[in-house]
Amino acid sequence: QVQLVESGGGLVQAGGSLRLSCAASGRSFSALPMGWFRQAPGKEREFVSVENWSGGSTYYADSVKGRFTLSRDNAKNTVYLQMNSLKPDDTAVYYCTARSTTFFSSTYYRPREYDYWGQGTQVTVSS
Repeated sequence: QVQLVESGGGLVQAGGSLRLSCAASGRSFSALPMGWFRQAPGKEREFVSVENWSGGSTYYADSVKGRFTLSRDNAKNTVYLQMNSLKPDDTAVYYCTARSTTFFSSTYYRPREYDYWGQGTQVTVSS
């Protein structure tokens, strides 16, 4: 049974940084997509970042490009999201996600394309 467990969320002032972690268990995802979505109150879940496989192409939402960085530790079966220069608009529940097959089209931004989800971790950025 696959499980994704996020950690690292919290409260930070605007301009600060946080690093989210997502530990996967049940299968290895080194050759599969892993990434992050977020959902703010009253809004739909939106794409943040995904890496198609470890060392493969990494995609970012325009709103986080240049500020957020996705990375992986295959030995730990863990994906990270380093978030710098945080803004109040980044406030949301952040969800780790993974997929059982690689992407061959540009549909990585759709939540329905993913097979596994974590429980989410709250990130709150104060102004």
